Order: sequence, then structure tokens, then C-alpha cells
Amino acid sequence: MRRLRRAKIVATLGPSSSDPKMIARLFEAGADVFRINMSHTTHEKMRELVAAIRAVERDHGRPIGILVDLQGPKLRLGTFAGGSATLTKGSTFVLDSDISAGDATRVCLPHPEIFAAVEPGHTLLLDDGKVRLVAVEAGETRIATRVEVGGKLSDRKGVSLPDSTIPFSALTDKDRSDLEAALDTGIDWVALSFIQRPEDIAEAKKITRGRAAVMAKIEKPQAVQRLGEIMELADALMVARGDLGVEMPLEKVPGVQKQMTRAARLAGKPVVVATQMLESMITSPVPTRAEVSDVATAIFEGADAVMLSAESAAGQYPVEAVATMNRIAEEVESDPNYRSIITALRAEPEATGADAIADAARQIAETLELSAIICWTGSGSTGLRVARERPKPPIVALSPSVATGRRLSLIWGVHCVVTEDAHDQDDMVERACRIAFKDGFSKAGQRVIIVAGLPLGTPGATNMLRLAFVGGDAAGD
Repeated sequence: MRRLRRAKIVATLGPSSSDPKMIARLFEAGADVFRINMSHTTHEKMRELVAAIRAVERDHGRPIGILVDLQGPKLRLGTFAGGSATLTKGSTFVLDSDISAGDATRVCLPHPEIFAAVEPGHTLLLDDGKVRLVAVEAGETRIATRVEVGGKLSDRKGVSLPDSTIPFSALTDKDRSDLEAALDTGIDWVALSFIQRPEDIAEAKKITRGRAAVMAKIEKPQAVQRLGEIMELADALMVARGDLGVEMPLEKVPGVQKQMTRAARLAGKPVVVATQMLESMITSPVPTRAEVSDVATAIFEGADAVMLSAESAAGQYPVEAVATMNRIAEEVESDPNYRSIITALRAEPEATGADAIADAARQIAETLELSAIICWTGSGSTGLRVARERPKPPIVALSPSVATGRRLSLIWGVHCVVTEDAHDQDDMVERACRIAFKDGFSKAGQRVIIVAGLPLGTPGATNMLRLAFVGGDAAGD
């Protein structure tokens, strides 16, 4: 199951793709990581999906990542008399703590934390931005607003606050329960929704305690403003363009996507580009030209992964959507401009031994046109550092830890093989060459470069480069 591309594909599971046979077909079509959206999934269903993914993993002998996406805090209006009301532009509309049914002049907002955060001049977006209000007065139980963009509002529509930082945790009680259940099933990544500040990541990491890697979904302007601090704590980023496009002007989203992708690459953290990538394939077997271009842009930028949401979860053509994304990635990566763009965006290595070794491995591999860079990695950090360099030859990560292999399934260019740890240097070289040959990365007589840490099995001790011939004796260092 060697992929012929470096970028990875995340496919969301849902009503169209919960069957074990369909999950296997999605993996064979190109899915590297499966996302389970806890906004629509019970604990029992999540456990069934995890078991089905692990069965596919056993059948194919290749680590598969599982990403559990937490719902996060949902801010919603109360109800209206008759179920809805129409707001007219220029009128006054009040949000208050009165639980009685609303009308065209007021409605209940059952979130006291919003009253504490909103100030005059702040924008409030209702129903995915279809209705826009600007606060005129703000008190402890009442916000008077001017309707900037009117329209029909119905019961319990969502509220977005692009200008206000709400003083609550990104983890609700439901999220904590979902997270504990997910960790018990042995998932690999957890995505946090609607984070606003680095403390949200720290809170999740206290719960996960290393049992899963934490991905920060960037979908609020407040998170964009504190991106550097959030990235320091998070294990990965997701450009969640759907809600980001509600809370900030749509025309700003492509620039933010580029900013985030480049910042993540600089930091050596994986970045996933998500939402509406092949949206028309929910109902069509082929995407629009604009969607193909959108996916291609993310690949050209060097994103670690591109993600399918409703296309694979609830669409009519889930397998075709994954296969299409796979073909786009393969085509982009064979484009004559691809390598020059990827190289131009490469960051200087940080002043650490591991970064210097990773950079040297890339330079040697490209200069000598080696067939692969092979990393022995226990924690996955060596694989991550080499992937940060975006080398031309493929990266093969060998790890004794199946958990590491599953986490690395999200990382650009990394083909992970779970194998017992090397006993000594000769075993390390011999097995690396054998696996590179068996998995189709090298032919007899070609050379590879091996990156490892000595003494073997020491976490974070990347300190050795070794050139070796495949199908022959290892060459010297």
C-alpha cells in the first residue's frame, strides 16, 4: 500500500462511510487518516468505527491514523414565538437573558458569558453569518444591537463573535466525556474546535497526557491573532476554513491559509487544510475546476494533509472523492513547478542536533540522488524533523511503536512501517535496506541514507547518518 504522493488524505466517516467494507475501500482509494466527528457520533458508534479501522489496518499491514474531532462550545439563540422572526436592516434587536419566546425585536441568549465579553462596536453573526448585528449597548443581562444585515432567523441558530474573546474553556462537559471515551479506544489524534487561546490546548494536553496528539483547529480570528503561542503547544494545526469564513471576511481566508501553512512548516508542525475542498462531490461524481485548483493550491504550499468532510461522510460518492483527491495530489507533485515551490518555502534548520542531522540527510540524499531517507524513530520526532525539510526522496519511518506509526500517517511524505527495534547498528542497516526494497522504495544496488539516534532506543537522540547499499553490504558512514 505504498502511496505515490507525499501529501496525506484525511477522510471523515459518517452515514455514507461507516460500513467496514466502505472504510476498506476508502483506505485503498487513498485515505491515510480517518476522522470521526463527535458532533454527530455516539460513544458506541465511535468504538464501532475505531474497531472497523483497526481491522482494515490489520488486513493491510500498514498503520492508519484516527482523528477524533471534538464538537467544542456551541453558542445558540433561544426560541421564537412561531419558530422564527424576520429582522430588518437598521432596526434595533435585543439579545437578553429572558427565557420567554422571542420576536422581531428580541430573543433569549442563554449564554451569560457572552454578556460579559461583548462591548459596544462588536459584531455578532447569527446563522453562519447570514444575519449581522453590531452591539450598541452591552450590559450584564442585555445587549442592544443594530441590524446591519437582516434576514429570517429561526429557533436555536448559531451565534459567532469575531470581535469578542469569550471567557470559557474550549472543552465543554460533552467534549471531556467524548475525549475520555476516545482515549480509552486508543485513537491517535484529537482535534479541538473553536479554540481562542493557548490555554485551551494546555487544558486538553492535561487530559490526554501523551495518549493522543492534540490538533488545534483554527477557526476563530482570536486564534489567528495568537497563532504563534497556540502552535508552540499544539502538535498540529487544522485550517478550518468553514467557520473561519463565517467569522472573518471570506476574502481574507486564503491569505490566512497560506500564513498558517507556512508558519506550521517553519515550526515543523503538521498542518491540515480542511472544509469544502471537493464540496460539489457530495452530489456529483466529478468536482468543479475551482475545487481541483483549491486542493492543488494546498498541495503546492506543502500542506501535510488535505481533508474531506461531508464529501466522504454523507456524500453520494465517498470513494470517488478520495480517489479524486489522490489523483490531484499525484499530479501536482509531478508538476515541474512543484519542487521549486516546495524548496523556496523551506525554512533554515533550527540550531539543534536533530535539525542539523535532518537537513544534512536531505542535502546528501538529494545530491547523491539516493532512493530513500530511512528514519529509525521511537517517538516520531526524527520522522517529523526530516519531513520538515520536504526532501525529494521518499521518507521511510521505522518504529517499534504502533502508536507512533499511526500518528506519523498524517505527516507529509512519511511511509511508516512498524517493526521491532534494531538490536545493533548492523541490524539497523540490514533491516532498513530490506524494508526499503520490500516496500518498493529501492532497487538492488541503489543507495539509501539512514537516520537514527545512538544509543539505539534513546528518545530524541537523533545523531547519526549512515549511507548503505540496498541488496549489498552497508557502506561506511
